[in-house]
Amino acid sequence: MKLLLIHQNFPGQFRHLVQDLQQSAEHELLAIGRDTAPGLPGVELLRYAPRRQASTQTHPYLISSEDAVLHGQQVLRVLLELKARGYVPDVILAHPGWGETLFAKEAFPGARLVHFCEYYYHGRGADAGFDPEFPLSIDGAARIRARNAMHLLNLEQCDAGITPTHWQHGLHPAAYRDKISVVHEGVDVETLRPDPAAGLRMASGALLAAGQPIVTYVARNLEPLRGFHVFMRAARQILGRHPGCRIVVVGGDAVSYGSRPADAENWRAKMLAETGIDTTRVHFLGQIPHALYLKVLQVSAAHVYLTYPFVLSWSMLEAMASGCLLVGSDTAPVREVLRDGENGHLVDFFDVQGIAHKVLEVLHSPQRQIPLRANARETAARYGIRRGIEAYRRLLFEAAPPA
Repeated sequence: MKLLLIHQNFPGQFRHLVQDLQQSAEHELLAIGRDTAPGLPGVELLRYAPRRQASTQTHPYLISSEDAVLHGQQVLRVLLELKARGYVPDVILAHPGWGETLFAKEAFPGARLVHFCEYYYHGRGADAGFDPEFPLSIDGAARIRARNAMHLLNLEQCDAGITPTHWQHGLHPAAYRDKISVVHEGVDVETLRPDPAAGLRMASGALLAAGQPIVTYVARNLEPLRGFHVFMRAARQILGRHPGCRIVVVGGDAVSYGSRPADAENWRAKMLAETGIDTTRVHFLGQIPHALYLKVLQVSAAHVYLTYPFVLSWSMLEAMASGCLLVGSDTAPVREVLRDGENGHLVDFFDVQGIAHKVLEVLHSPQRQIPLRANARETAARYGIRRGIEAYRRLLFEAAPPA
């Protein structure tokens, strides 16, 4: 199979699949990604960048659409150069979220186009407007509706789609759901495991070890969509009621979703100022190497995962595979994976006191959590890399035209 992969941040969600396909000489792989994409050894990556940004004169509702057209136009130029050299893919697997494949069929109408359908936006019932602390304006709702124009074009032209969870599948318009398969790309649950001897040395010199009352929280960046503001308020109560516990926070100070606070440099600074918590017992590690991140999960006695209804983080599944006791928000799609009292605990996203109470209950009864930790590992096994690869391969080979 001649497979063309298009992803702004290649390899992104396609890493495990590509590494598997690389093992066979049957497949010819070629990738297209932004000039900032990390790439993957052994796969030729053609980089692109839009020639300009969306105009400041563009209507605010349409800035994302113009930006998508600019991305799609530049990728089309790359595709036409490939076509001129005689290259024709059997299948194009792409994340179309930035507009890259808007015009892919103009270059290769005969290729099967498979889209990673990560998210279809809604003005209500999902992440937007979920948190009353950050109300959605009418302007914001209109902007979201206009933003979906690109996603509708993507859904209309793709031959098949993939989305990681059933909840994300249900967000897409009913007219297109039949062409979208629910396939999680998989996380490395095969190598993740508990380590009762794990230790984590802090910059202060303190050694945190598995078995101690350690609360962990992980996000790519510390921000409200992943419940950081709620977690910090709960952390203040946890620290006040459990003098021996420590809290370890992993995540950067940039913005992945939403915006920075208006009255502080970042959300960490804002929440530290609001809560006034004891920073000698809360360790902010920032964004850390993967090996250190795994140690954080292994020393955890209670791992808090909070999120608006949005894309499920790999870190939640990785925490479960590592044997963490999860205290997760009762939001979609968390509840698709986490079953209260069976493989973890579900809590109301907004209930600061309830979150703190559940974490303290876990810290005070570690033996009672052992069966839940074991069940969490069993659940995570269903989201392993091998299963994801096999499902992706079935879909791609079904999509590939007969030789």
